[in-house]
Amino acid sequence: MEKTLSPLPLSKHPNLLVGTETADDAGVYQLNGQLALVQTVDFITPIVDDPFLFGQIAAANSLSDVYAMGGKPLTALNIIGFPRRSLDLSILTAILKGGLEKIHEAGAVLLGGHTVDDLELKYGLAVTGTVHPQKMVTNKGAKEGDVLILTKPLGTGIISTANKAGMAEPKILQRAVDHMVRLNDKASEAMLEVSPHACTDITGFGLLGHASEMARAGGFSFKFFYSCLPLISGVKEYAAQGMVPGGAYCNAEHFGEGVSMSSRVPEPERIILFDPQTSGGLLIALPRAEGEKLLRNLPEKGIGEAAMVGEVSKREKSLIIVE
Repeated sequence: MEKTLSPLPLSKHPNLLVGTETADDAGVYQLNGQLALVQTVDFITPIVDDPFLFGQIAAANSLSDVYAMGGKPLTALNIIGFPRRSLDLSILTAILKGGLEKIHEAGAVLLGGHTVDDLELKYGLAVTGTVHPQKMVTNKGAKEGDVLILTKPLGTGIISTANKAGMAEPKILQRAVDHMVRLNDKASEAMLEVSPHACTDITGFGLLGHASEMARAGGFSFKFFYSCLPLISGVKEYAAQGMVPGGAYCNAEHFGEGVSMSSRVPEPERIILFDPQTSGGLLIALPRAEGEKLLRNLPEKGIGEAAMVGEVSKREKSLIIVE
């Protein structure tokens, strides 16, 4: 992404609070002293067979970027690529119903959207949210000594791949779906009740990809404790069987050079840390006392699998260290 954007002149404006410089989750444009817009766009190909569930997951995934910035979704626009010659329009209707349910759950309003005839099915949202300019959370504010909190377990990409191969157990797939359809609204609310320094959501670049962007933006190294990482049950076994999406290997190739992995991390399981997540959790950097408070508060909001997974250290040779 950096190589793609580097030849382009960056947008500069006194009201542009967050642009493309640090590969943050969304752009932020200040309207006045009390209000700024948070804007983002995302779409994905089907990750489950059920079109209604796919619509829910894709919408939750798109809305997540606003929550990662500490914002609240305001409006949404559908973005759809639909192969009308090979799929019945009832499938499109079900996808849109699923997406609309999540938009309404987020308290946002659907304004419309755009559909194109495409060879491959795609769905997502362009989302506009709001945030107070002084209360937004970016990916570059981490401080040395901060702890890292992850609010959802990892493994959705691997489990979805196992499902496509007909090898995912229904209970395991359902757990992954439950996490993917859950909005990050409650996690964001809990984050704002403490004192976060930085945040990003874990999506297509996987845990270590997004953590690399966050660490680079702040000028630090991130240390992760592998034994503390929450994983969806079954993901280790599926990874060992080779049920791994191609995107995980792309992430490992792109970000792996900056990662130092302890020999204590089992070789077959290392790819889990690069597994592209759909509608993954928030990765939050904050002082230890605030992190402990956050972990106490999250279960009250229905988030029971969050964990303290690492810490922020001074910049070392490796951007990311997994112990």
